[in-house]
Amino acid sequence: MDSKPVSRRTILQGAAVAGLAGASGFVPTKFAIGNTAKVKVGIMLPYSGTYAGLGEAITNGMKMAIAEKGGKLGGRDIEYVAVDDESDPAKAPENTNKLVTGEKVDFVVGTVHSGVAMGMVKVTKQSGTITIIPNAGANAATGPMCSPNIFRTSFSNWQTTFPLGKVAIEKGYKNVVTMTWKYAAGEEMIGAFEEHFTSRGGRIARQILVPFPNVEFQANLTEIAALKPDAVMCFFAGAGALKFVKDYAAAGLKGIPLIGPGFLTDGVLKGQGEAAEGILTTLHYADNLDTPLNKTFRAAYEKQFGKGADVYAVQGYDAGQLLVQAMAAVKGDTSAQPALIAAMEKAEIKSPRGNFTFSKAHNPIQDIYLREVKNGQETVLGVAQKGLIDPARGCKAV
Repeated sequence: MDSKPVSRRTILQGAAVAGLAGASGFVPTKFAIGNTAKVKVGIMLPYSGTYAGLGEAITNGMKMAIAEKGGKLGGRDIEYVAVDDESDPAKAPENTNKLVTGEKVDFVVGTVHSGVAMGMVKVTKQSGTITIIPNAGANAATGPMCSPNIFRTSFSNWQTTFPLGKVAIEKGYKNVVTMTWKYAAGEEMIGAFEEHFTSRGGRIARQILVPFPNVEFQANLTEIAALKPDAVMCFFAGAGALKFVKDYAAAGLKGIPLIGPGFLTDGVLKGQGEAAEGILTTLHYADNLDTPLNKTFRAAYEKQFGKGADVYAVQGYDAGQLLVQAMAAVKGDTSAQPALIAAMEKAEIKSPRGNFTFSKAHNPIQDIYLREVKNGQETVLGVAQKGLIDPARGCKAV
């Protein structure tokens, strides 16, 4: 995916503000400086490497949503502070602390990589900084690590593929190979599929785990050809998904149906071309959802950024909407944290994906669509599962 070059160092956008009040815990403090100080929104996303395009789309979507509502939060101007997390879990605590401790941001918005997200939420859970996850589906973030100050505007890894287990059985696939990068997101997604698929009598012929972010798939494709499964269920995203789908077709495996979560084609479908035809996926969004709101959103996004929107842009857009709603409810008072969190919990997001609310664990309650690539377009076949609530296993709030 194309992306604009962004420094790996912290990028400060806007004027520095002295004396900015930051939220450092759950105990509210007096909002003594009125609406004169800027709200500091920390953005922790990948702007380089495999997921660079995803980070760009999320950032674009979030800023677009806020701009549509006047470009302010609760009447206050905004200072964005961005950090390239490089999709590196080892750097997650340090990068998060740059925002929380160093910049004293009011909000953290991040990230894409599930492993990075886990390092991030460990820091923000302790600091109490309100955090919005606009992509990473790590189940634990709204499971065992759930916290009053942590919200997600995307999905849990479980949500995206649990319905696909039933779809596979209904398609007559009884013997399936699963394949993914070996890291939290991939393992949780194929785990949710396997949970549902095997409970309905399906069999996993082989689970193939590829080191992240390796994109050399030839040996794996040779193994799949030898196994001759009914279908292959896999998770890859970004540049990795682009290459895998093309390599899969080039290896002569188009006769074996390819299924997976929608990230397999989202944002990279144009580059995959003919190789993507027939791929069946489940996801909480599809480019061509036939609703007025989605059409308006996509037209506005393309006009502003010169490219089509994807699921990552939608998730960023909805993170921006959540910030706007919550800050309006407290009239810009970031120190009124209990009221701010309560407003976020009650928010109803009018999203291009369809309206959604939040579960007790702060994960979206949303429809999961069944999609198929037809004539180069992501066609919605129907709803694979309506109003799906993540089980949030291990979350004490549930």
